[in-house]
Amino acid sequence: DRLARHYGLAPLSGSSMRKVLLPNDSPYGGLLTQAAMMKVTSNGTSTSPVVRGAWIMERLIGQPPPPPPKSVPAVEPDIRGAKTIRELLALHTKSESCAACHARFDPVGLALENFDVMGKWRTRYRGVEQGEPITGIDRAGHDFAYTLAEPVDASGQLLDGRRFQDIHELKALLSDNPRQLARNLLHQLTLYATGTPVRFSDRAEIESMLDACEADGYRMRDLVHVLVQSRIFLGGEID
Repeated sequence: DRLARHYGLAPLSGSSMRKVLLPNDSPYGGLLTQAAMMKVTSNGTSTSPVVRGAWIMERLIGQPPPPPPKSVPAVEPDIRGAKTIRELLALHTKSESCAACHARFDPVGLALENFDVMGKWRTRYRGVEQGEPITGIDRAGHDFAYTLAEPVDASGQLLDGRRFQDIHELKALLSDNPRQLARNLLHQLTLYATGTPVRFSDRAEIESMLDACEADGYRMRDLVHVLVQSRIFLGGEID
């Protein structure tokens, strides 16, 4: 089964949906490392720590970065493998105004560099002109050729100074604040269910809903239940 191979699981047969257990050392697990998320934050040919990091901070953490200055050009990948993504990103962070924002999300995006444009695990970047040559024939019978360039460095430091070496350690750091993750999820659910973002006047009720779900660890089911019974969802006052 192609999906099982993609996630590094034991081979499966058949197309029916089923629950599988990930190995304890698997880098996958949760929304953060789903292939769909990796794909939507890539351009089809190269990954972007900037886009991935900003997407995670906005959609999962609830701390969206400000829009980039119009005068700053986009970072173009070096397909030759001559420069690492860290060296390319350094071109943008030389400016203090750029560095202040990029420090919020670049490290989070760099932690996902072990995942390629489709979310498949990798330990080295691909290049075209420089690196170890790799050739072969794909499943469709087509020849392919590329080079393996520099090793992936997924380490980084969050804005608060906490360091991580890989995606496992980043997940552990982000999970240290489950209330913020649940708060952002409630914001996203509210927008999806009502078509309206959470207003300033709604924040006290959001916190009350979080209080009600705290004892059981902010389970998804509980968050949905309190939302659909709330004034925010039903409108008006609740008896």
